[in-house]
Amino acid sequence: MRRLRAVLSDWLRLLHFKTPPMPLGRRGERAAARYLRRLGYRILVHSDRSKPGEIDLVAVDGRTVVFVEVKTRNSDETGHPFEAVDDEKQRRLTRLALAYLKRHHLMEYPARFDVVSVVWPAGRRRPLIEHFPNAFEAAGRWGLYS
Repeated sequence: MRRLRAVLSDWLRLLHFKTPPMPLGRRGERAAARYLRRLGYRILVHSDRSKPGEIDLVAVDGRTVVFVEVKTRNSDETGHPFEAVDDEKQRRLTRLALAYLKRHHLMEYPARFDVVSVVWPAGRRRPLIEHFPNAFEAAGRWGLYS
């Protein structure tokens, strides 16, 4: 029995070293989801992918559907991660959110866009997280969002 445990232990250790590290963006999304859960949000979806793009997190805050864009960086030397959510990104997220609301028959619920900035310097166990609720309004031309 001891021999079997030793073999299994060695095998698991070997597997652990062969597993590639999780990409920074994915780690940031997981950290953002944990952070939002602690604030009372209910996370519905991680990485909702569709043909036109991806919504990082879909959550519920009270009765509001929240579309969360997570931006993760190793440092803020090249600018704050929040700044990467430019006008074009906002328009794309608006279209994706509208499609999500239609697909899941949620058009009667209020919705908003939050941004979570995650700065995770190399060697740190925990990231620095900033949450920007209601970071921007739905963006589109002349009030047309699809």
